[in-house]
Amino acid sequence: MANNHKSKRRRWIFLGVAVFVVVVGIVGGTTLLRSNNQIDPSKLARVERGDLARSVVATGKIEPLAKVEVKSKASGIVKQVFVDYGDRVRQGQVLVELDKEEVQARVREARATLLAAQAAQEASQATYERNRVEAEGPDVPFLKASVERAQRLHGDGLIAQAVLEDSEKAYQMALNKQMVALLNVSVTRAEVARAKAQVAQTQAALERAEEDLRNSTIISPMDGLVLSRNVEIGDAVSSILVLGSQATLVMTLGDVSEVYVKGKVDEADISKVYLGQPARIVVESLKEKKFEGKVTKISPLGVEKDNVTTFEVRVSIHNPSGELKANMSANAEIILEEKKGVLLIPEAAVIYDKDRKASLEIPDPKAEKGRRKVSAKLGISNGVKTELIEGVKEGDQVVLQ
Repeated sequence: MANNHKSKRRRWIFLGVAVFVVVVGIVGGTTLLRSNNQIDPSKLARVERGDLARSVVATGKIEPLAKVEVKSKASGIVKQVFVDYGDRVRQGQVLVELDKEEVQARVREARATLLAAQAAQEASQATYERNRVEAEGPDVPFLKASVERAQRLHGDGLIAQAVLEDSEKAYQMALNKQMVALLNVSVTRAEVARAKAQVAQTQAALERAEEDLRNSTIISPMDGLVLSRNVEIGDAVSSILVLGSQATLVMTLGDVSEVYVKGKVDEADISKVYLGQPARIVVESLKEKKFEGKVTKISPLGVEKDNVTTFEVRVSIHNPSGELKANMSANAEIILEEKKGVLLIPEAAVIYDKDRKASLEIPDPKAEKGRRKVSAKLGISNGVKTELIEGVKEGDQVVLQ
């Protein structure tokens, strides 16, 4: 009887253990299943409404619409500098003064040389005029007539031989004097020509010296901003007329009220770019701000590098505040298509099948792995965000793939 009681007690213990094991298995399986159906929150994104643009990006540098390297036409030593980088200047404003002492001395010397040459010209001109008058021989016709009359009177026996000879002698002397004067006219004419050439030469030398004097004051050729100042007081400046492009750079000026980004666009996208096309410009130092611009130039000639052909595109931007500085790195986002107030999902949430049909996965605890696939109709994309036309509604969550 005691054995029977022990046997029943043992069966109840085994039954309790078995029930416990089953319950633990069910609870554990349910917990495991639930944990498998949960989706990592970092893998979820919410459908939002916003603006989206499809664009082509051209990367380049901010360039002023007009930029001028100021170099001097005169050589000399910098005596005064009136502006510094960042200053605004007007056309004709004095930027730099070179030392004028040596140039002023050359001007005075050239003026004195010119005065001497002009005096020599006047003297030679006077001599020429005197010789010209003598060469015309105003007395010769009168003396010739006197000789002819004396010959008639001598033939009639009215005057002596001596009177006739005196008349002929006076006439011959006048002819000789006329011949000498004619020779002198040729000589003095040449002297006058040389004197005129000397005056012209000294006049040109004076004009060059005066031009050098004017050029020793360096003025601004344009309205704009001083982008760089490259000389200090006491620096030697070489003339651009002598050294050309190797001449000393004095300053760089630019008109930054209008700037542009000169970037490159791949040949696959260049057909979508046109003049006047809107663009947005972002610079590294002002990431939170976008500047509006438009396409103003498209190069007709592509450049191939590393088997990739690109075309140069210029995007111009109004910059009245001067926020955009020359040589800033910039991205010009050329807008191909833009939509406002549309549903947006991350591009990473889209699944494409072999036929390029799009679908999304949305959280669903009842579904296998806690997610369910739904078909979707998409619009434009910028590579990060995609327009959602049909599939889910605003505020819903989608699973990132």
